[in-house]
Amino acid sequence: MTTARVRYDGGMKFSGMGGSGHVVLMDAAPEVGGTDAGTRPMELTLVSLGGCTGMDVVSILRKMRVAIDAFDVDIDADRAPQHPKVYTEIRMRYRLQSADATPEQLMRAVRLSQEKYCSVSAMLRETARIVSEVFLNGSLIGTLEEVPTIPAE
Repeated sequence: MTTARVRYDGGMKFSGMGGSGHVVLMDAAPEVGGTDAGTRPMELTLVSLGGCTGMDVVSILRKMRVAIDAFDVDIDADRAPQHPKVYTEIRMRYRLQSADATPEQLMRAVRLSQEKYCSVSAMLRETARIVSEVFLNGSLIGTLEEVPTIPAE
């Protein structure tokens, strides 16, 4: 079982803590009553996606004995215009710098993360099309696309 607690800190500020005991600060934009003192909850969703798939890819590459010099996942997304304003399209760019990784190894690691291991990706693809570009040492080596399993309205 996973646990979390979210505490109201006044205004539109909240602090959240997962079972691991780490605190995350959240706040709204000034135009909706916040003071911009923390990350927006929907931004945290994208951060969670990047962390989930990033940890998978690093773990898989390590098992392949691939040296990682640098690794980033850049994410941007579009939301539905009407409430609950779910994500409808998410674009990810995986960027690996490695002296010994092959394009096949990196594409396999990304594909395994998206199709099998990343639970955040599995949840988000229920409403969002997820398109991923994969770069190795600055060059685009492939694109993956996941479409919602339940069409977004």
